[in-house]
Amino acid sequence: MSEVIVVTSGKGGVGKTTVCANIGSGLALLGNKVVLIDTDIGLRNLDVVMGLENRIIYNLVDVVEGSCRIKQALIKDKRCEGLFLLPSAQTKDKSAVTPEQMKKLTDTLRDEFDFILLDCPAGIEQGFRNAIAGAEHAVVVTTPEVSSIRDADRVIGLLEAAGITKKELLINRIRPELVRRGDMMSLEDIGEILEIPMIGAFTDHEEIVIAGNSGEPVAGRDDSLGQAFMEVCRRLMGEEIPVTIPEDKKHLFGRIRSILNRK
Repeated sequence: MSEVIVVTSGKGGVGKTTVCANIGSGLALLGNKVVLIDTDIGLRNLDVVMGLENRIIYNLVDVVEGSCRIKQALIKDKRCEGLFLLPSAQTKDKSAVTPEQMKKLTDTLRDEFDFILLDCPAGIEQGFRNAIAGAEHAVVVTTPEVSSIRDADRVIGLLEAAGITKKELLINRIRPELVRRGDMMSLEDIGEILEIPMIGAFTDHEEIVIAGNSGEPVAGRDDSLGQAFMEVCRRLMGEEIPVTIPEDKKHLFGRIRSILNRK
């Protein structure tokens, strides 16, 4: 049975779109048929993070307005079998799609896809209402800053009010050295505040930025970061895997060198 998952955050700039792209890629690498839908009308970015921006002909608004068929708008990722993107529109306002239209679209896609991932725009206005309309599962992305956690808490409340009972937390841009000094909240601190299960945690890793800028998701790569995203995907598929922070080897070696240089 297919599952519709909204990836949301409340606050912008927490890495939500990058997380969505990597989860989609990872789920497809695990043998699922996956479609990613960019619901951020007017400010699409998912196509860029996936490296598919030059292949867009039709978009989400074209589909709901009946200007094209769904299959005409879907872009197949040539690098990853079973992965598709439905891009958003850049020139329409956010009211161009209604929650009812989004639900109808996701219900139609359920017949063909194992996972439907909705990349939710920042904020809690029309775009947020559209994105959550067809979902039964939410991944809430936050960073360890107080403002981001407060926004995530607000979003969790809105998800509950909308009847989305399955909610999981992904913490991004953890800096272990700040946590150790007591200058940043730990995973346990954040978990106690937000009170939803944790599905993943990532350090403030430059490789994620580089990969996003080059349109190459890191999920599935043979390194700690790539495998950490695959573990998130396996948790989404029901496997019980403990959540840990991927070791940032570059930072680790840097700390070792600084210690040796002091001797």
